[in-house]
Amino acid sequence: MAGTTEPAAFFDLDRTLLTGASGPVFSTMLKRVGLLPDRSIPGEGLVFKFFDVVGETLPSMLATRQMARAASGWDRSLVEEAGQLAAEQLVDEVPGFAKALIAEHQAEGRRVVMATTSPHDLVEPLAAALGLDDVIATRYGVADGRYDGSVDGFFVWGPGKLAAVRAWARRNHVDVAESYAYSDSVYDLPLLSAVAHPTAVNPDPRLMIVAAIRRWPTQYFDVPAGVPKFLGLEPQRAVQMLARPQMFPWIRLDVGGIEHIPTDGPAIIVGNHRSYLDPLVIGYAMAQAGRPVRFLGKKEVFDAPVVGQIVTALGGIRVERGSGSDEPLTAAAEALAAGEAVAIMPQGTIPRGRAFFDPELKGRWGAAKLAALSGAPVIPVGLWGTEKAWPRNARTPDVLAVGHPPTIRIRVGPPVELGLDDADTDTKAIMAALVDLLPEEARIEREPTPEELARSLPASYKGDPDAEVDRRPGAD
Repeated sequence: MAGTTEPAAFFDLDRTLLTGASGPVFSTMLKRVGLLPDRSIPGEGLVFKFFDVVGETLPSMLATRQMARAASGWDRSLVEEAGQLAAEQLVDEVPGFAKALIAEHQAEGRRVVMATTSPHDLVEPLAAALGLDDVIATRYGVADGRYDGSVDGFFVWGPGKLAAVRAWARRNHVDVAESYAYSDSVYDLPLLSAVAHPTAVNPDPRLMIVAAIRRWPTQYFDVPAGVPKFLGLEPQRAVQMLARPQMFPWIRLDVGGIEHIPTDGPAIIVGNHRSYLDPLVIGYAMAQAGRPVRFLGKKEVFDAPVVGQIVTALGGIRVERGSGSDEPLTAAAEALAAGEAVAIMPQGTIPRGRAFFDPELKGRWGAAKLAALSGAPVIPVGLWGTEKAWPRNARTPDVLAVGHPPTIRIRVGPPVELGLDDADTDTKAIMAALVDLLPEEARIEREPTPEELARSLPASYKGDPDAEVDRRPGAD
């Protein structure tokens, strides 16, 4: 009905939809079409690097304001060609979580608009490639097909960006006051303050302070929601920098097959479960491959004081077991769609009692369903010996075993061949692949000693270890 309004979502470009500056790519393409000299401008790389780290500054934006004059005489069609070439590269540099959020807004009926200071003719092809609904950007004056050195309308920056957004909103029956806005820059405070749902994305230092004071959400589109960054580094990456054998003198780590972990793109990492230490050990293997990994974890872990905040900061995915909900798989599939590696222990929890010594591993179908849902490869990681460093009946690992550290064997295998049409069959294939990665002794059926049985049971267990025969996958 005419006159009705609805909210929209406005996204800044540099350091928001993109993790850094678009300038280097635009500069390259303008050189390619012959509008800039085909040589490096002294200090150009340093300027762009400074922008990537610090964000917008007043001097840089004053220089940007003069670009219309510097572009006087340029053939507009060549600029549009440069924009098209740039879009072909930049569309792949937009993080997966940004693309997922764009899709979410559009699925909920909101128009998604790029609002950027950059020249309209350069950024419009990128907006089209991303499937955005419109672009609000600085337009240069044109006469006879060439730029005339003027700005046509708003210089879309600071108060000018808010004015341009409001003008667009009036024409398109959008209620700015009920809308969403995403930006990295303190200079976008006018727009962020005008909407109902502001989000500071990869915020510059000043915006980070403002967002904290005003309790605005902060987000980084190259990591899952809830994962913070410090000096551009997420906590898991910082921890991985410490993943060296010298940091674990109470264990020896024997790692093989790291080359099977994809260097980028989605991957489902599956491991057998023998100890509370297993996630740390898988994380160590992923660190050797140079990749962060997102673990599925029980909701009780996320709800625990302090520990829950740490797990969230590391990018954990909350699982509410027994709820019958597909939400955890959906969240994991979204992470995979964004190019993340997701880890899951198909056994659910550590087998206990005699089930712990069963040569045949039994698993749940979550990993198989996730593979069918996402199409991501399933990478098996066989673990052996973690129970010696942290047995089930101990509340903490034995970090004092420096003089006689147990050896933990980690073997990464090639992707599991799956049919992706039957979860039970694929689950059996996954578990068989894990067994194949374990040492020969793991495949020999034997009677455990009473001491071994006791070590395989929770510390709180009060029954007879010899009577414990529960073999259900994930029984606790």
